[in-house]
Amino acid sequence: MPKKIVVYAICKNESKFVDRWMASMKEADDIIVLDTGSTDDTVEKLKNQGAVVYEEKFDPWRFDTARNKSLALVPDDADICVCTDLDEVFQPGWREALETGWQNGQHQAEYFYTWEYNADGSAKKQYIREKIHSRHDFKWINVVHERLEYIGEKPLCHRFIENLVLDHHPDLTKPRTQYLPLLELAAKENPQDDRGIFWLGREYFYHGRYDEAIKTLEFHLSLPTANWAEERAASMRFIAQSYAKKNNNKAAKQWLYRAVAECPTIREAYFELVELNYKQKNFPAVYAFGLEALKIKEQSGSYLMETKCWGYQLEDYLSIAAYQLGLYEEARKYAERAYKKNSRDSRLKKNLELIDQKMQEVLTQRIH
Repeated sequence: MPKKIVVYAICKNESKFVDRWMASMKEADDIIVLDTGSTDDTVEKLKNQGAVVYEEKFDPWRFDTARNKSLALVPDDADICVCTDLDEVFQPGWREALETGWQNGQHQAEYFYTWEYNADGSAKKQYIREKIHSRHDFKWINVVHERLEYIGEKPLCHRFIENLVLDHHPDLTKPRTQYLPLLELAAKENPQDDRGIFWLGREYFYHGRYDEAIKTLEFHLSLPTANWAEERAASMRFIAQSYAKKNNNKAAKQWLYRAVAECPTIREAYFELVELNYKQKNFPAVYAFGLEALKIKEQSGSYLMETKCWGYQLEDYLSIAAYQLGLYEEARKYAERAYKKNSRDSRLKKNLELIDQKMQEVLTQRIH
């Protein structure tokens, strides 16, 4: 049975995204946008292309308040509400995928969200999002990094929708300055929210406030609700990185060992041990931790996955470490793998040539 699907969004000064976003969202029955104070031609462009646009400023600014106001503008007879931002676009055919996959009694849909891309445009980092939902029984919570909360009486029914992919193409020139004070406010409002505390500690790290990052992330680890092993390991990794920035490599390694023990099924902590030991020219450790990282064949699929752990870098580190340890055949094997993953890097090609030259020298010495 056909569904009434309504896309809703908030925006401010996003004129350069309007054309692409409207072209993607036109499969919906209605497109409703709440503009929160644009000073460019965002509003005019949206209206000219058929969006229903409302305008309202919020002071003080809160993402949850703006999201809830935009949701309230969606007609009550909507069957499915699709919340996106203007820097996001669905892959074509999304409506059919959503309509086909949505079942009677369903409240929420999960789908793939593309965060990072390979050079050829294919997905490099994807994880699951869930900002598609029924018209009623939901509200947005959290001043920043807002999320949907189900408030209905019946048990929440949600399912993953096949072939539904939302791609993120952000404006990388936008500053992150507004996030830190909002995250601090969120932590003040709900100091027991483990996810919010983790995000605050991570943000302190991004801002170079390493002591505050360490203190906040240690608090995150102390919370009884902080029981997701991968996120706990991420906290430990950011603590380790903070200590490394403070030139305390001993503490950094100790926290990375804890991260490995906390969640041994992911590559990230192993990879950071590889990086840290490489900087110290501890090639036996580089080689050992690199081999452990390679044993992990599957990505976690969460937002915490670091794409560098799955690119050419790991094999590159292993190749260099093996070469320094005199393991030339191993060095060549990993150098070749690294070059195949990034054949445009002339340094990787040069490494292969140097290893081949060294292996020939060793062979000549053996003969003579």
